[in-house]
Amino acid sequence: MTETIRLATRGSDLALRQARRVAETLGSRRRDVELVEVETTGDAVRDELIHRLGKTGAFVRSLDEKVLDGGVDAAVHSMKDMPTEFPSELVVAGVPERAAPGDVLVTPGGVDLSGLPDGATVGTSSLRRKAQLLAGRPDLDVQPLRGNVDTRVEKLLAPGVQAEWDRRLEADERDDDEEGLSYERPPEAWREALADVERRAIERSVETEFDAIVLAEAGLERIGLLDTVEYSRLSAPFVSAPGQGALAVTARNGGVASTIRAELDHPRTRVETTVERTILGTLGGGCVAPIGIYAVVQGEHVQTRVRVLAQDGTEEIDASRDLPAEHHPEAAREFAEELAEQGAKDLIARARSEGGV
Repeated sequence: MTETIRLATRGSDLALRQARRVAETLGSRRRDVELVEVETTGDAVRDELIHRLGKTGAFVRSLDEKVLDGGVDAAVHSMKDMPTEFPSELVVAGVPERAAPGDVLVTPGGVDLSGLPDGATVGTSSLRRKAQLLAGRPDLDVQPLRGNVDTRVEKLLAPGVQAEWDRRLEADERDDDEEGLSYERPPEAWREALADVERRAIERSVETEFDAIVLAEAGLERIGLLDTVEYSRLSAPFVSAPGQGALAVTARNGGVASTIRAELDHPRTRVETTVERTILGTLGGGCVAPIGIYAVVQGEHVQTRVRVLAQDGTEEIDASRDLPAEHHPEAAREFAEELAEQGAKDLIARARSEGGV
């Protein structure tokens, strides 16, 4: 008899692609995998920034509730969306190998952060990204930006491609070389040659014109846009979100969880994300404070960097430490407790107060 594992997932393009990767790994001749789309609080409340959606887990709770009530066997999450505390009946059954963990600056022309003009408008819905941007470039005008990854890219590209589309239409209507505007291809042919995201951008209405936006590199890669957009990687001193680039599959403890762990789990990624999430949970920042945490296994140690900032980027606690891999959860907890005493606790409390949560 063929076993079927039902996996809950959000319905966005990125979430579905991530869930399909998990399904492909779990699927076999003796096992079918069925994807079940679930709308989450984060999907339903589209006009709020992530940190104002109530509590950490806006994209997670609805999926896990489906697991708990027996509607599905497991749920696929982006690890960085997961709260550090979740129902005791559930376990993180599988942590696949992590994709690129960092952020990228996406611009129409591919300039890096230093190349943005003074006062440039940068879009992000992340407090962490905003604070780190302002810490390095306090002149920037950082504006909120929500939507799926492709929607955000469309909002960035829209003004430029729309202006070019209008120029080509005007030149085609004149049918002459007035002002030197003549094109080898008619407007429709030019449009058809664009990437899908650029064609959609022509039709998109935007309220804010962005000079750049910040996105996770892994998200762009997973939806196939990394080779379409112009970007530069935001390397040190930028520190990514805990769990960024990683997936987590939750399930009730038992046979399904054991199957998932055996076929999906990547030990190194589990250690790294355990360190990051342990530090986050100990600090208590959730998604309401600008916190970057990145850990990477290097031999017998886990190199770990933590950056906790004020929302405006004017103050921060920035520290690195090599933690023993053998005792990484305990060492991560001790590291976080020290950072809290050094001022991280106060910055997080202030962020909570400023965010109104």
